[in-house]
Amino acid sequence: MLLEFTKMHGLGNDFIVVEDLDETLDLAPEAVAWFCHRNFGIGSDGFILVRPSSLPDADFFMLYYNADGTTAEMCGNGVRCFAKYLVDRVLIDEQSDSVRVQTLGGIKPITFTRDENGLMAAATVDMGEPVLEPARIPIHLPGERVIGEPITTAAGEFAITTVSMGNPHAIIWVEEADSAAVDTVGPVIETHPLFPAKTNVEFAQPVGRNRIRLRVWERGVGETLACGTGACATAVAAVLAGLSDREVTVELPGGELEIRWDPADGHVYMTGPAVEVFRGTVSITDEDAASA
Repeated sequence: MLLEFTKMHGLGNDFIVVEDLDETLDLAPEAVAWFCHRNFGIGSDGFILVRPSSLPDADFFMLYYNADGTTAEMCGNGVRCFAKYLVDRVLIDEQSDSVRVQTLGGIKPITFTRDENGLMAAATVDMGEPVLEPARIPIHLPGERVIGEPITTAAGEFAITTVSMGNPHAIIWVEEADSAAVDTVGPVIETHPLFPAKTNVEFAQPVGRNRIRLRVWERGVGETLACGTGACATAVAAVLAGLSDREVTVELPGGELEIRWDPADGHVYMTGPAVEVFRGTVSITDEDAASA
């Protein structure tokens, strides 16, 4: 069968987006991993299926896969690309400036701006309230919060702050993000026994009260050019540590995100762009995709 896809990215964090409104596509994890492989497949950090929502108060459902074929609760850059797909394909009203997206990490309300052609230019995602309770992140540590907690790993001891933005994050403060040992420390913390569902790992450098330089080792992917949920989690961690204000620019290798942790409702809001790169088709076998 021929599978139509769209290649998209948010600050270089790239995705394969496939429309599956009739919910007939059931991809094996190995097939997703092949699609995402940069040498043997199309190449991307993640794979997104566009499906109808199963909830009455959401418009569409984003089923998100990591590059290794595992599913993930949420992806901040991915959900902006998802919104752009809906807007640019006119799957929502042409006069609308908002959409509600169901994810495995809950419903994400999104507002967006359009360019002169009616296409989506940028989006602000209501990421909801950050989760700080260890059991809900999850991490096997006692107490109400994990802030600057030292943990011992094969790569040494690191002080971590843990936050869930629908998916788990472990934030480490570093002096220089550019020289941080992301490739060696990242996978060690990602797979640490304290994290039963593994974790994303942030290497964050505060640069004044309103800017953070950040690199992210993503669970099931490796280092990416940007991570939306990671930027949100890091902004929360910075406020908790007294390192930044509640509105902060997070500088990632692929570009910048504007993050605001609203004191009124406790929600985190992320603003950034999304880009369509190209569209194409790929042939897959019945072994890779079976009708549900």
